[in-house]
Amino acid sequence: MPAKEGLALYAAATEAAALGLPLLEVGTYCGRSTILLADAARAAGVSVITVDHHRGSEEQQPGWDYHDPATVDPEIGRMDTLPTFRRTLHRAGLEDHVIAVVGRSPQVAAVWNSPVALVFIDGGHTDEHANADYEGWAPHVAEGGLLVIHDVFPDPVDEWTGQAPYRIYLRALESGAFTEISATDSLRVLRRTGAGSLRQD
Repeated sequence: MPAKEGLALYAAATEAAALGLPLLEVGTYCGRSTILLADAARAAGVSVITVDHHRGSEEQQPGWDYHDPATVDPEIGRMDTLPTFRRTLHRAGLEDHVIAVVGRSPQVAAVWNSPVALVFIDGGHTDEHANADYEGWAPHVAEGGLLVIHDVFPDPVDEWTGQAPYRIYLRALESGAFTEISATDSLRVLRRTGAGSLRQD
C-alpha cells in the first residue's frame, strides 16, 4: 500500500473508531494495513478484527508477479503469511489491539452478527472473492460507519489488479446504502448512509 493511500486509510480508521465499535479488515496478508488500523483503534479504545486464510490471494501464488517465496512454508509447500503477520504486530507493539481470525472471509462473515465501525476490503481480486467479501461484510457496517475498498482501478487494462474491486465499489454506490466521501488513488472511502440493498438478488 503506497504511503498516500495508507494515510487515507488511517484517517478513515481514526474517524470510524470514534463510533466506539470495532474496525474490521478483510485481507491481512503480512499486516501492513493492519498496523494502521490498529494504531487508530488503540487511540480510540476499540479493537481491530482482521480476517485472512493466510494462504495468499491469486496474484501472490507461485509464478505470479506478487509472489514472495519467503512466505512459503517449506514443510507443506504452501504460502503461510501468518508467522510474518504476527511478527509485524509484535514489532509494532500492537498485539493487544488486534484479533486475528484465520479463515476464509465468507465462512467468517456467515457467523458474524455484530455491527462494526469500518470494513476495509483488501482481499482477493476475482469477482467471486470480491463479491463474497462485499456481500458478507458490507451489511455489518453500522449507520455512519465506513466501507473502505482498496485497489479500485476503473481502467479495464487493470483486470487482474483492480476491476473486481472497482465493480464492488460500483455496487456499493448503486445499493443506496453508501455515499462516497473520498478517493485517494486506488482507495475509496464510503459512508453508510442508509439501509439500501446490499445483497445480490
